[in-house]
Amino acid sequence: MGTHTYGTMAVDWEQRIDLDRLREERLARLRAELERSSLGALLAFDFTNIRYMTSTHIGTWAVDKLIRFSLLVRGADPVVWDFGSAARHHQLYNPWLSSSGAVSEDGHAPHHDASPGRARAGISTLRGAFHPDAGIAADVATKVRTELERHGVLGEPVGVDVVEMPVLMALQAAGVEVVDGQQVFLEARRIKTHDEVRLLTQAASMVDAAYEDLYDFLRPGVRENECVGLVNKTLYDLGSEHVEGVNAISGERCAPHPHVYSDRIVRPGDPAFFDILHSYMGYRTCYYRTFAVGSASVAMKDAYTRCREYMDQAIALVRPGATTADIVSVWPTAQEFGFADEEAAFALQYGHGVGLSIWEKPIFSRLVSLDHPEVIEEGMVFALETYWPAADGWSAARIEEELVVTADGCEVITKFPAEELLVAGRRYWSVDGPLAATRDAQSHLNTVAGRGGTAAPVADVRATATAGSLVGSTSTGAEA
Repeated sequence: MGTHTYGTMAVDWEQRIDLDRLREERLARLRAELERSSLGALLAFDFTNIRYMTSTHIGTWAVDKLIRFSLLVRGADPVVWDFGSAARHHQLYNPWLSSSGAVSEDGHAPHHDASPGRARAGISTLRGAFHPDAGIAADVATKVRTELERHGVLGEPVGVDVVEMPVLMALQAAGVEVVDGQQVFLEARRIKTHDEVRLLTQAASMVDAAYEDLYDFLRPGVRENECVGLVNKTLYDLGSEHVEGVNAISGERCAPHPHVYSDRIVRPGDPAFFDILHSYMGYRTCYYRTFAVGSASVAMKDAYTRCREYMDQAIALVRPGATTADIVSVWPTAQEFGFADEEAAFALQYGHGVGLSIWEKPIFSRLVSLDHPEVIEEGMVFALETYWPAADGWSAARIEEELVVTADGCEVITKFPAEELLVAGRRYWSVDGPLAATRDAQSHLNTVAGRGGTAAPVADVRATATAGSLVGSTSTGAEA
């Protein structure tokens, strides 16, 4: 399969990502899955499915607007209806969408093609922003029906991934039988091509660099949102297409996991874990790491060790032929770490496919995998995530690794060190030498628990101190 990483540019002196092959192999996988189904066509509104089908992209600003759509009819080439001038751009710069596939002398698709081409202007309802009487939904349905009629599949079911309710009703009113098509898309995307694996590996290598910068930056006094800003800058400087999110969680916010960063100030002795999600040429990462800031408590160190053990046990089982049930069986039940059931603990001990989106197939969770196992296959790329709350009631550890399934096992492509808990921040020195990296927070030292339960109770200490002061002051008191 190969998980090599390169620079982020194309060069003439080294074979890197073959983008033509990427486009062709993705479409071939989708065609094959459509042929195996009972569908006459696939209709996509989801940006990742449109990209997989047509190799078009207009930025991430519109991913939640459902404004563009594409259609793949059995035995035909895909057609994409796009947002305004984007369609014209595709006609000029996406020759694989011209009717003939030909390219003119200036490198553009030929302007004299008599057919409408396969990159066309079209728009959906902007999630209801258009006036309902404008007829936008009906226009979408007409465009789709015309293509289905042209290829003789109007009477066959059309698989749709996601759709606005007015468009769904318009399609049905136009005589189009609409069924769920998302499973066809996700089955096609389940196994990654050679170039997809390399793009996913490249995306992970960029997060390696972001964690290096974050490790240098993380210290008492910085805020979670500052860490998010640093990671964003590093990734965009390296060529990231989109930073989908940075989960920055510290201190008492670690348990329970809130799944969102804040403006909290990091303090000495804090745990801090991060999830970095971005895309390089569309291919995503989901990549957690945990640090201790300045030092770690014994409870935090123990939590990290247990979190790592669950990860290592899972990775050891990954190979073709194993199932998602095999993996989740070595993870703890929800009740073992303080939750009522698997739904309440969902995504803490977890796994999911990674590709043009997250989450993809397969899914690893005790909620579903024991009763509905999925077989692991060579060429899959997925992330495994483990979590463990510390005995102190507020610290917690979180680790995530991305894996490529090989012929006889797997390869981890997330390389920033995570075998043991790392301590970030300045190394402190006392008069007796360097401050220990494993220590309980200073604020706990005046309790019996903070002293490990071995020192004398506070009352005894006070009594000893009082007695000592009386002895030491006897003569002074007599003289007074």
